[in-house]
Amino acid sequence: MVVLSKIYTRTGDAGDTALGDGSRVPKPSLRVEAYGTVDETNATLGLARLHADGDMDAALARIQNDLFDLGADLCRPDMASDAAAEYTPLRMVASQVDRLEAEIDAMNADLSPLRSFVLPGGSALAAHLHLCRTVCRRAERLSVALMGEGDCNPAAVKYLNRLSDWFFVASRAANDGGAGDVLWVPGATR
Repeated sequence: MVVLSKIYTRTGDAGDTALGDGSRVPKPSLRVEAYGTVDETNATLGLARLHADGDMDAALARIQNDLFDLGADLCRPDMASDAAAEYTPLRMVASQVDRLEAEIDAMNADLSPLRSFVLPGGSALAAHLHLCRTVCRRAERLSVALMGEGDCNPAAVKYLNRLSDWFFVASRAANDGGAGDVLWVPGATR
């Protein structure tokens, strides 16, 4: 478990930060940007939860926990050295992606097929879920770039890709099963 007895450490005052393996990198490094954007996704999800209840709130709570797992994964470089680590590093796994897919399929089964793109909006929950989706997509792009450098768990990228889809489908479910979706009307304001 994590024990936080002192919140400020002053160790980052010069512009660097510690990763999960104890190494230090500049705060604007790609890895820190990736897991920082995962944290931002989680914060936007906290706002969405203010408008959720029941099964939706429970699903969002599970995702918030997953996002902490994901941050732990991304903040620990060099997956090749996991076996030699003092403790087993927390990594995203396929079952987390599979759960998202099953939940997407269940939510999508009750929705009518789309005949237009959906504009972010509708209910307060749907609007917040669209914000979650866009921040999640940014986290995914950063994680893909990190993977391009050869040091990112592929399951982490898959999770972010599915999660943004999950947020989209959940936003439609939050819009009265899609009935309250705000649809794009091409050229409507010409």
